[in-house]
Amino acid sequence: MAHDAALRETYAGAWQGLTHVEIVERYGEQYAAWKRGEPVRRGGGELETEVADRAAPVVLEHAEKLPADGTLVVVSHGGTIRTTIGRLLGLEAHHWEGLGGLTNCCWSVLGEGARGWRLLEHNAGTLPEPVLGDDD
Repeated sequence: MAHDAALRETYAGAWQGLTHVEIVERYGEQYAAWKRGEPVRRGGGELETEVADRAAPVVLEHAEKLPADGTLVVVSHGGTIRTTIGRLLGLEAHHWEGLGGLTNCCWSVLGEGARGWRLLEHNAGTLPEPVLGDDD
């Protein structure tokens, strides 16, 4: 098992430690631009593309070392995982939001396809509430 600082969560600068309400109150215009999908250095921190720039190479480096039937498990934070998946899939950054977030303790599964990485599962581990019929 290896620890790599490149897999840490997005650095959000002055937004770090603030509640959602505090961010909207103090940085409303910046927050609105970020929600529109504009590349924003939230609180002066990292761009999502910079997170992918540091995290995706680490995943690729370890994946290249795997035996043919090997499995690589990468543990990180939701934003870092989403941007890394987007980069590995070759999606343009403005499409990464379409992947959606990751719920705590859930996972995504990628595999190598004939033309590159493929997303096989995303946000796995969450189950909807069971639906019971009237007769249960």
